[in-house]
Amino acid sequence: TAVANGDLSKKITVDANGEILELKNTINTMVDQLSSFASEVTRVAWEVGTEGKLGGQAQVSGVGGIWKDLTDNVNSMAGNLTGQVRGIAAVVTAVANGDLKRKLVLTAKGEIAALSDTINEMIDTLATFADQVTTVAREVGVEGKLGGQAKVPGAAGTWRDLTDNVNQLAANLTTQVRAIADVATAVTKGDLTRSISVEALGEVAALKDNINEMIFNLKDTTRKNTEQDWLKTNLAKFTRMLQGQRDLLTVANLILSEVSSLVSAQQGVFYICNQAGFEDDLRLIGSYAHRNPQQLAERFSMGESLIGQCALERKRILLQHVPADYVQISSGLGESSPRNIVVLPVLFEGQVRAVIELASLHTFSDVHLNLLDQLTESIGIVLNTIEANTRTEDLLRQSQSLAQELQSQQEELTETNKRLELQANTLRESEVLLTQQQEELRQTNQQLQEKAELLALQNKEVEQNNREIETARITVEEKARQLALTSKYKSEFLANMSHELRTPLNSLLILSRLLAENDEGNLTPDQVEYAETVHAAGSELLFLINDILDLAKIESGNMTLDLGEVLLEDLRDDMERGFKHVAENRHLSFSVDLAPGLPQSLYTDGKRLNQILKNLLSNAFKFTESGGVTLSIRASSDDIPELAFSVSDTGIGISEDKQQIIFEAFQQADGTTSRKYGGTGLGLAICREIANLLGGRLIVDSSPGNGSTFTFFISASTCLVNTEEVARDDYEQRRKTILERQVGRMAMPAEVIEDDRDLIVSGDKVLLIIEDDLQFAKLLRQLSAAQGIKTIVTGSGEEGVYLAGHFKPMAITLDLHLVDGWGWTVLDQLKHSLSTKNIPVHLISVDSEDRKAMRLGAESFIQKPVTKATLEEILSAIARPGKTIPELGSVAAPESSSTLTADQSLANRTILIVDDDPRNIMAMKSMLAKQSLKILHAEDGRKGIEVLEANPGVECVLMDIMMPNLNGYQAMREIRKQEKFAKLPIIALTAKAMKGDREKCIDAGASDYIAKPVDYDRLLSLLRVWLYH
Repeated sequence: TAVANGDLSKKITVDANGEILELKNTINTMVDQLSSFASEVTRVAWEVGTEGKLGGQAQVSGVGGIWKDLTDNVNSMAGNLTGQVRGIAAVVTAVANGDLKRKLVLTAKGEIAALSDTINEMIDTLATFADQVTTVAREVGVEGKLGGQAKVPGAAGTWRDLTDNVNQLAANLTTQVRAIADVATAVTKGDLTRSISVEALGEVAALKDNINEMIFNLKDTTRKNTEQDWLKTNLAKFTRMLQGQRDLLTVANLILSEVSSLVSAQQGVFYICNQAGFEDDLRLIGSYAHRNPQQLAERFSMGESLIGQCALERKRILLQHVPADYVQISSGLGESSPRNIVVLPVLFEGQVRAVIELASLHTFSDVHLNLLDQLTESIGIVLNTIEANTRTEDLLRQSQSLAQELQSQQEELTETNKRLELQANTLRESEVLLTQQQEELRQTNQQLQEKAELLALQNKEVEQNNREIETARITVEEKARQLALTSKYKSEFLANMSHELRTPLNSLLILSRLLAENDEGNLTPDQVEYAETVHAAGSELLFLINDILDLAKIESGNMTLDLGEVLLEDLRDDMERGFKHVAENRHLSFSVDLAPGLPQSLYTDGKRLNQILKNLLSNAFKFTESGGVTLSIRASSDDIPELAFSVSDTGIGISEDKQQIIFEAFQQADGTTSRKYGGTGLGLAICREIANLLGGRLIVDSSPGNGSTFTFFISASTCLVNTEEVARDDYEQRRKTILERQVGRMAMPAEVIEDDRDLIVSGDKVLLIIEDDLQFAKLLRQLSAAQGIKTIVTGSGEEGVYLAGHFKPMAITLDLHLVDGWGWTVLDQLKHSLSTKNIPVHLISVDSEDRKAMRLGAESFIQKPVTKATLEEILSAIARPGKTIPELGSVAAPESSSTLTADQSLANRTILIVDDDPRNIMAMKSMLAKQSLKILHAEDGRKGIEVLEANPGVECVLMDIMMPNLNGYQAMREIRKQEKFAKLPIIALTAKAMKGDREKCIDAGASDYIAKPVDYDRLLSLLRVWLYH
């Protein structure tokens, strides 16, 4: 019963024997086994169920049967439970450690199996949640991908809430970041009107506010920078626009026009102070868009009206509420009152230079006012510069005039100084002599006091000497004055002699040439020979006059050199041609020897070099009866590098005592020689002086009966040059000479265009541009370069003629209005020169003279303004491959034939000859009659004016200068005073060959100038040109 009730502590204690004892023992053993079994099961159950100790096993020894099975079942249950719990614990521990890949794998059934499935589903849900959250976090936080959402299927409860919170976080962050990104993108593209309007809190809200403030500041900075850029750009534009301006009226109108358009002003006026530094009066010089400019006030005083008040205060005045009846801005459609008026002072260094007033239908902005304030400073500088330039030009003209006077006074002072220096030397010598005498007297006085009376006498003698020295000084000054007067009389004598000799020579040469031509064929050969002899004698007389004048010019220092390239081979050929016939006629041998190894050319005055050699050769032939004459050109054998020109003859020779006087003027070896051979004795004197001018020397080696050798040495170190360098230097020298001739007559362009003259080589296509418009010349040069044509540019007609002959261009463009005369004269010279007549000349001018141009030989005539396309077409034709200049002589010059035959362009034209010499009138009439010209004449200037007024059909006047009653200068001035004769061509004829004659004639009203004896061909050229006008 106790065992059945679970009390296994009791045992059977009753004494028994036999089978009862065995039963008792059996039952007690059973109770012990049951107690042991119960104790082990209880222990295992307590460890597993209560203490949580797994792995425990019941240990019941000595049992079998059902008890053994029970023990094994209990142990199996405990082992299964231990394995399942430990498996669940391991998976849960892995999940707790973040390992969501582990799954619970148990062999179980029932609730344990359900629990296993539940745990595995929980692990799957956690893995999906973790993966989605990780994906969203990576996309947003690492990859920067916005808009992602976590998707956890089947999530509920807390897991659903967590998923929703993550998605809301991502969505909010996406909205805010995208809003910031959109605005930032717009800002980077220059759109500063956007701002961030998304709702945000905390740091994101602070970020939003900072970005919006940054955009506002950037917008404000951009606006200010834009205004500053606009301001600086327009200030720079005005600075460039006003640079180089020289006219106040042009500057004022230009400023009003440009400023009004910039600041939206519709009306403006410009007042300027009368003189810099004197601000008492403001004068109107420009207006803009005013309906009645004549009604504007011409002047304001300081403080008068807003203009004067602005000038007085030197501050800007701004009217913002302008009454409706104050002023009206009108157009073709209507009129309205301005909204703003601003009055601006133009200052320079604190002084008022001008006042500008502008009216606008709009309100002037701050940036507009800022522009106006800064612009007035630049305008002040420009106005001051213009005034300064004007004053500088006035001062320059005054200084030039003063310089000329100073030069004249300096020359007088130089002469005076020379005289005073001579007198001072004399006085110093006298002073030295007096000092010596006084010293002797002092010593004598110390040694011989008793001879005081003698000393007094000597002092008196010294005083007398001083008086004599003073008398001598006065005499010297008087001699100097007489010398200056003599020099003046000499110059006047030379001028008068030139006139008096050249005037009859003019008619003598013209008439003798006409007779020698024998056009009518009514003269016998002897008579023709007589005429030729007269012409030759007159020419020799002209050479003699020129020699005398040359000597006078050299002595007075007025002879100038025309330096250029002289080819030695050309020089040799010239000498051979010039004296070959002289040698043949005198039965003498003649040779010109050019030593080998010499340079091709030298740089000197070719005309003067020829004059020396011809003079020496003429003398050699004159004084040589038999034998021969030789001209040798060689390098000097001396250490000094020189070129030697030696003229050797086998003539009479010169004794040593005469070899110096032959170089004096009007001197020859002796009287007998002079009577036998004739001559003036000027040749060698002139040769020696010219040799000195050229930097050389002239020597003679001779003895009586053995001939003479005259040698001219010229320094090779300064004269022998490379041919190409010679060409360039020759051009520069000629250019300088040409430009110097123009000084004082008309201004040259201030700017010189760079061209290709120094880059031209053989085979180049070259265009010569003769044009005084610098901008048009630059355009022609640029267009030519595009066609592969090299250009030479000049604004001088005289220089252009030289350049055409020097460079032989393939074509020429020629303007009619040049700085030094008419283009017609240039065209005529080009077309009547053998070296240039075949070069095509394209006339480009504002005048409409196409028919005249073609008649004078122009290739084409283009009237300005001319289009770029037209110029390109002409240049394209010039540059066309294969286009060359015709050979010289293959084409005749326009309308030209021999100068001895009638020129149809001159036929039946009426000219007036004014000359007091009947011989000249007859000669000129005879010469011009060959051209079928109608000739009128008058004997002096007064009668010339009377004939001109009585014959309005006169088309040209040939005016002599030196005439009685009314000379040529006075006559031309009187003619020019009459408006009807303002454009009448007048060609001045003068026999004076003195410096400045041409300028005097042009200033007096002459159209052109020609010197006597008249060059017939030159006169015809001038008549052809001027009769076209």
